[in-house]
Amino acid sequence: MRIAFALLAVSIVAMAQTPAAPKAPAAQAKKPWTAPKTPWGDPDLQGSWTSDDVLGVPMERPKEFGERRYLTEQELVDREKRNQASQNRVLNPANTSSPARAQAEALASGATPVAPSARGVDVAPAPGNWLEFARRASHQTSQIVDPPDGRMPALTPDAQKRLASKNAIRRRHPETYEDWSLYDRCITRGVTGSIIPVIYGNGLDITQAPGFVAIRYEMVHEARIIPTDGRPHLNSNIRSYMGDPVGHWEGNTLVVETTNFNGRGTAVGANGDGGAPHSPEMKIVERFTRGADNVINYEATMNDPETYAAPWTIAFSITHEPGYQIFEYACHEGNMAMRNMLSAARAEDAAEAAKKK
Repeated sequence: MRIAFALLAVSIVAMAQTPAAPKAPAAQAKKPWTAPKTPWGDPDLQGSWTSDDVLGVPMERPKEFGERRYLTEQELVDREKRNQASQNRVLNPANTSSPARAQAEALASGATPVAPSARGVDVAPAPGNWLEFARRASHQTSQIVDPPDGRMPALTPDAQKRLASKNAIRRRHPETYEDWSLYDRCITRGVTGSIIPVIYGNGLDITQAPGFVAIRYEMVHEARIIPTDGRPHLNSNIRSYMGDPVGHWEGNTLVVETTNFNGRGTAVGANGDGGAPHSPEMKIVERFTRGADNVINYEATMNDPETYAAPWTIAFSITHEPGYQIFEYACHEGNMAMRNMLSAARAEDAAEAAKKK
């Protein structure tokens, strides 16, 4: 009994002297993301961005979605499959036609891609290595978010006439260089046409200085200098294709109001070419909000009572991708398209005249 009691006492003492097991470190709360600031205190939007991930999202919402702004998870999977199939048609030699296949094979081998001129005329709208693709599918059912049905408001009677005239010119036999759009002629795509994604050239670069934000777009290389120092708009007699932008900060959001458009043919849509040309009274209000290190949430509201029955808004995210670069956009240099199209039209005119004789 004494022995048992002694052993028990020794055990209790030993337990008292054994250090307690270390406690698991408390889980550290994840710090909320904080929008970066410039050295002078403005929200920092600087860097290269792209709207590539909006590829596959229609401007107007298909009617079957009603007022639903986002896809279901299965619909998102289906869109991702369509995006991947589109990319495979261009980059996968086994699944593509000869022009794209030639590009893909050259890229895969590390060789210089085949120049379009070496393959003939008009074999593809662009070399396969120029094309851009969504890196991740967007949940959005449409780029238009207001009105709630995601549909563009009705055109005014005057806008319908402008659109009909534009379409009639496009359908006729080319008579002059003005029969082609401003985008076709490498002049401009307008404000929204410069950021709405198309088959290539969807990059933009943002640079800031105290009191100013500069935006340079990849395709056509439009550049906008946006003052944020409180100055008013220019005199209404001073007008241009890209208008007069004036910005200010609302918290972490850059708000840019652009007026003073010249109304000479630019439309709201892909490449600034789709739909009715807007009027000189157009006012566009854009919002740029940094949502994460690699995301800016973009929004643009169009207000043009001479063109649309009501204001309307597009919204989507632009992203920063590692290694993404803005490339040269040489549209005029070496571009024989306009000369060739017009000379071909004149040759056709001469042939028709000869037949009549």
